Amino acid sequence: MSLDKLRKRLSTVDRELISLIARRQKIVAEIGVHKISTGTATRDYARERDVLEATRQQAQALGLEPDVAEQIMRALIRSSLTHQERTRVAAENSGAGKEALIIGGAGKMGGWMAEFLASQGFEVQIADSEESKLSFSRIPDWQDSDLQQEIIVVAAPIKATANILQGLAKRRPSGLVFDVGSLKTPLKKGLKALVKAGCRVTSIHPMFGPDTRLLSGRHVIFVDVGVPAATEEARALFGSTMVELISMGLAEHDRLIAYVLGLSHALNLAFFTALAGSGELVPHLRRLSSTTFDAQLDVASRVATDNPQLYFEIQTLNEYGKAPLEALREATGRIQELVETNDEEGFVALMEAGRAYLDLPDS
Repeated sequence: MSLDKLRKRLSTVDRELISLIARRQKIVAEIGVHKISTGTATRDYARERDVLEATRQQAQALGLEPDVAEQIMRALIRSSLTHQERTRVAAENSGAGKEALIIGGAGKMGGWMAEFLASQGFEVQIADSEESKLSFSRIPDWQDSDLQQEIIVVAAPIKATANILQGLAKRRPSGLVFDVGSLKTPLKKGLKALVKAGCRVTSIHPMFGPDTRLLSGRHVIFVDVGVPAATEEARALFGSTMVELISMGLAEHDRLIAYVLGLSHALNLAFFTALAGSGELVPHLRRLSSTTFDAQLDVASRVATDNPQLYFEIQTLNEYGKAPLEALREATGRIQELVETNDEEGFVALMEAGRAYLDLPDS
């Protein structure tokens, strides 16, 4: 049989696969509706384990690579969960007849919040001087709004958010007000002003990017600023999702974020800066790459293409940010010292200490 005919047969099988996936998604939709009507949780981890195990067994029996079959099934499960989660959020329709204003809605995270609230039935308007790719109505300046919306979300850069919060306090909106800033201590003055003005205000931090579709396995941090009812109201917005809701204080948030975001950002900045300064071209390095290098380069590439102004604010506006940077400097200095002195014992001890900290089994 010719190569052309073989490829045509393969294309036929590919089309059949897509048709089967479409059939599967229709059944997934029916299951999602049934879960909603019966009050059943969206995610069933035991069921997922059974499906994945059955997939691996069937693949092995058919002479297929079980890992490949599992990867495909995991992708299908993730797609199913995304569909069911969105269906549940829409079914709640908790925002029906209500309005929401997203200040900074033309930005990436502001756009995510706009779509998220719209999926709950809210009539969403964005306030942003920049044009938005989304179809929501837009005003250039939030100060032109009557601020009568049931929810007002501030999704602007951190410095701008601080000023907006103080401006909102002067207007005393009656609706729920919260920011989605990556740092909280720089917003303390504005948040306190809103509390003093008698506003229903809280502060949240979605710990995921604007491209996130499935919230299972993700986290949203809630920082109560003295109005518990407002915090509970904000938490309720995520009640129909599978996101994990975490509560913590304002100072604790920024102290931990200094490591979770600040240190990880700095590490990747240092990584691609060192590569750029080496004179070696990335395509050439990729030809010799290892699993570790590929993984690190992938993360560093995402950092390099993100918003530099946001990263700068995270590094400079966090009062707890200096300690992680100093720890990184000391760590790289320590590694250099061990290498230059040919201290194998110290190098091994360093890696063993890391393994113990990360609670990993011995190799």
